[in-house]
Amino acid sequence: MQEDVVGEMVISIDDIIDQYGEDVWKLVFSYVQQEAVADDLTQDIFIKVYKKMHTYQGSSTIRTWIWKIAINHCKDYLKSWYKRNVQVQEDWVFQSLRSEGSIEHQIVQNDEDQKLEQEVLLLPVKYREVIYLFYYEEQSVKDISLLLQLKENTVKTRLRRAKQLLKERLVEE
Repeated sequence: MQEDVVGEMVISIDDIIDQYGEDVWKLVFSYVQQEAVADDLTQDIFIKVYKKMHTYQGSSTIRTWIWKIAINHCKDYLKSWYKRNVQVQEDWVFQSLRSEGSIEHQIVQNDEDQKLEQEVLLLPVKYREVIYLFYYEEQSVKDISLLLQLKENTVKTRLRRAKQLLKERLVEE
C-alpha cells in the first residue's frame, strides 16, 4: 500500500480508490458510454492521481481535484485518435438505486429511469457532463463551473438547455 502526504494528512492510494473509485467510474462512463473503456480510463485516472499526488495543494477538496483529473482525462480521450478510429460496441445503462414498492411500480419506474438515462447518454458531451455532475453527483453550479472551467452562467445555461432537450425527446416518445 503506497501512501502520500497531502497537507498534514497521510492518504493511501488504496483509500482513495475505495472511496472514489465507483463514483469516478460512473463519471467516466457518462463521457464514454462503454463499460470496458470506462474501466480502462478509470484505471488510468487513478494511476495519474497516484503520480500527481505530490501536486495536490489543498486549495480544493481531494474529491474535486480527482474529478478535475478525471474530466480532463475523459475529454482528452474523446479527442484522441483511438476514440475516433476504434469502435467498441456495448449496450449498458447506469444502474440506479431503486425505491422499494410494488413490483408493478418498480417495473414502471425502472423503465422510466432507463429511458431517461439513455436520453442523458445521447446528449452532446457539454450537456451530458453538467447533467451528470449536477444531478448524479449533486455538485453545485459553482463547483461545476470550477471543475469545467466555465462561468457559472454558462453552466446554468447548459443545464437549462440540457433539460429542455431531454423534455423534448421524452415528450416525443
